[in-house]
Amino acid sequence: MMSDLDGKIFLGGGGVEYASRQGLALKYANRHGLIAGATGTGKTVTLQILAEGFSAAGVPVVLSDVKGDLSGLAKSGSPGFKLHQAFQSRAEKIGFGDYTYGAFPVTFWDIFGDQGHPLRTTVAEMGPLLLARLLELTDAQEGILNIAFRLSDEEGLPLLDLKDLQALLTWIGENRATLSLRYGNVSIASVGAIQRRLLVIENQGADKLFGEPALELSDLMRTDDLGQGRINILAADKLMAAPGLYATCLLWLLSELFEELPEVGDPDKPKLVFFFDEAHLLFDDSPKALVDKVEQVARLIRSKGVGVYFVTQHPADIPEDILGQLGNRVQHALRAFTARDRKNLRLAAETYRENPRFDTEAAIREVGVGEAVTSMLEAKGAPGIVERTLIRPPSSQLGPITAAERASVQATSDLSGKYDAALDRRSAYEILAQRAEAAAGEAAEAEAQAEAAPDPVAREFNTARRFSGSRVGRSTAQPQRRQKDSFGSALSEAVIKELKGTTGRRIVRGILGGLFRGR
Repeated sequence: MMSDLDGKIFLGGGGVEYASRQGLALKYANRHGLIAGATGTGKTVTLQILAEGFSAAGVPVVLSDVKGDLSGLAKSGSPGFKLHQAFQSRAEKIGFGDYTYGAFPVTFWDIFGDQGHPLRTTVAEMGPLLLARLLELTDAQEGILNIAFRLSDEEGLPLLDLKDLQALLTWIGENRATLSLRYGNVSIASVGAIQRRLLVIENQGADKLFGEPALELSDLMRTDDLGQGRINILAADKLMAAPGLYATCLLWLLSELFEELPEVGDPDKPKLVFFFDEAHLLFDDSPKALVDKVEQVARLIRSKGVGVYFVTQHPADIPEDILGQLGNRVQHALRAFTARDRKNLRLAAETYRENPRFDTEAAIREVGVGEAVTSMLEAKGAPGIVERTLIRPPSSQLGPITAAERASVQATSDLSGKYDAALDRRSAYEILAQRAEAAAGEAAEAEAQAEAAPDPVAREFNTARRFSGSRVGRSTAQPQRRQKDSFGSALSEAVIKELKGTTGRRIVRGILGGLFRGR
């Protein structure tokens, strides 16, 4: 490479009306970026060459593979490829003298566990804000979800998977009168609505996302033996059938990085780069609180050495406050078929620093496949002049690898076996079930004692004593011992109330049946 690209990822060039050499400075790569353009204009290839460049520089990458094409990063390109001559010609034209084919270290991930290592988190780690977004809850329903998380913390009821949350919500619904006095109104209709939404996302596959062993972020930030950054590819072709689950999963990853990574200031190169493909799904119908959260993360996470790159069809898909933070931009062609398209095209052109050699708006409309209008941050983080750029060809295979090749990569991964088997340790579901079983056993014992009493009066007295907690000879004027104000005593009260006038078997069907219904 020429000296003018030292410390940069080479993007392309061309000569004459094109930029001679255009590169993304690693020093400013954590100041985020945008890859935009209409379908079929080359966004995926641009994402691929940026991932290659970061990996070669020793920077780990996280990206989602929406169409399945990016798995080719794990395999070297070859002279037998049908576009070999076109690639060589493009490399010569843009001055890419040391262009060679090569593979890159890849780790495959998949929420469903079919095309990569299972990717999991716990309900507790996801948190109520993101979970409410995934479930599309109203404000009242989100309030009840927050109550569930509070009870989980206060009463030592770990929320690891969906059945834990379903069991806790069942208990909240059964004890809504008591809880309403402490936390505000708990509507049985709202609890039921949350349970229905949980069923919907469970059918979409969200039960695969929640559980243990949960992902360790350090496994996304690794390099190989040669010092190349590992490229973590999340299989998203099936996941895209549930756009809300897709967006929430990537948001959770971004949020976890923000919460856990230490401050590093302005490093010479990023600690990690995160590509968010189909970025419009992140903001479509999202509540303002969530958009504000994303804006906060985008603004502050760069100081932790993480660069975030949004990939979408149009810059207008990104909220303005976030778009203003995306300093490195690759704009492929935009179509202008309607008045709204022309307006958006004009607005997109106005966000670039003008180049006197050409009209930016016209260039965005005219560039062909594999070409782009680019602007990269320069000295002191100032935006560079907009340039027309021929994007360089990739070194890895263009297009997907075979299923057998993917399986081979996964089998030889050093993470093989770490996440493959799901764990189901003691958590809220099991604890609540055990408490209900114990309460049902006590109730059955009380009923047996009542039935065994020598006469009806004694049976009545024994039953009353069992349920009231009074002792023989205690004056009725003496106040009863006040029960502890705790989650466990509230559960006992609910069991005793249910038992009055029924049998022990009915309580097992009533409470335990409700708990096991989630499973």
